[in-house]
Amino acid sequence: MTTRLLNHCLSFPKLSLKRLNNIKSYINLGTEMKLLNDKKQFEKALAIFDQHGINNITTLSNFAITQVLKACAHTGDLQRGKIIHNLIASETKNDIYVSSTLIHMYVHCGDIASAQSLLDSTKNKTPPMYGIMMKGYIKKKQANKAIDLFNEIQNPNDVHMILLFNACAQLKTKEALDLVKKTSKQIPKSFYSNPRLLTSLLDALMKCGDVAHAESLFYSSKQKVLPMYGAMMKGYVDSNLPEKAIDLFNKIENPDDVNIIVLFNACAQLKTKEALDLVKKTSKQIPKSFYSNPRLLTSLLDALMKCGDVAHAESFFNSSKQKVLSMYGAMMKGYVDNNLPEKAIDLFNKIENPNDVNIILLFNACAQLKTKEALDLVKKTSKQIPKSFYSNPRLLTSLLDALMKCGDVAH
Repeated sequence: MTTRLLNHCLSFPKLSLKRLNNIKSYINLGTEMKLLNDKKQFEKALAIFDQHGINNITTLSNFAITQVLKACAHTGDLQRGKIIHNLIASETKNDIYVSSTLIHMYVHCGDIASAQSLLDSTKNKTPPMYGIMMKGYIKKKQANKAIDLFNEIQNPNDVHMILLFNACAQLKTKEALDLVKKTSKQIPKSFYSNPRLLTSLLDALMKCGDVAHAESLFYSSKQKVLPMYGAMMKGYVDSNLPEKAIDLFNKIENPDDVNIIVLFNACAQLKTKEALDLVKKTSKQIPKSFYSNPRLLTSLLDALMKCGDVAHAESFFNSSKQKVLSMYGAMMKGYVDNNLPEKAIDLFNKIENPNDVNIILLFNACAQLKTKEALDLVKKTSKQIPKSFYSNPRLLTSLLDALMKCGDVAH
């Protein structure tokens, strides 16, 4: 009897200690998840939440809730995020930081409607909330909604201005240009010391077609950063002013990979011997690390092809270790433009999982050949491609063109 009583008494400290450890585990949960989130180990953060937090969700700190919602956002786990949103207490939902993180989670996971609904129901709206929503609308190509949201902000900060300019750049309309000009006159002068704001403003002016205004702002700016040069150069290329893009490039002391890409695009637009010489010269001078950028490699191949140096492009392509689909596309387009459709088809046959652009170029090559073999390839390929590709009007157009040029009117 005494032994049983003693054993029973001794079990209390063990039980209490176990409960204490459990309590401690979810008290420190927020800190542990933050450490994992900072290391971008979002799946691990969710795993420890499932282990220690889900059953104690009503007692978790707001900080812990924000951390698990961040992990949901970065993993795209919308369903889990919604479950957590429904489980947490109403006072927790009303916390500014939790509300902001919830909006971010919904936007990041693509559920803009839920994010907007949550913003509308939030009494104390903060500047970051508006910023998150504006960014979400721009990402979804709903620039007008981003602008409408901007107009609700009483005292917009520089981040809101940047997003407004990005929205206007997406619209490319006269009304958008007028809004850019009006806003740029009203913003505090201190905002002009923000290079990101200046870059987005230049980009908006250029994309809305006001090259002169963009040039005036650019040359009056005292501190010019590389993205500002990039915005101007891209604007020149988009406005069919490649010579101006090249002239501006020559003023940059240490161009980055983006500047180099836009230079190659300008040279590709010119298609002259001088442009080809500049492409070759620049490709020899750029840091080797830049060659790990697939976008740069693609633009280089495109420039070489459009300037007529097929051999140099082939040599460069064949020596590249990591070939991405856009590089195959640049080569195939170059072959078609240089009346070498057989080479375009041969290269297509080496691609494991071609995308819609590669398919379009294949059809263009077959349309150029106008042979029975080309027609057979068009028919075979059209049966094998994913059904989702048929929602691309450019692909359908190139397919119809190939069928017609190969003589199959009935098909």
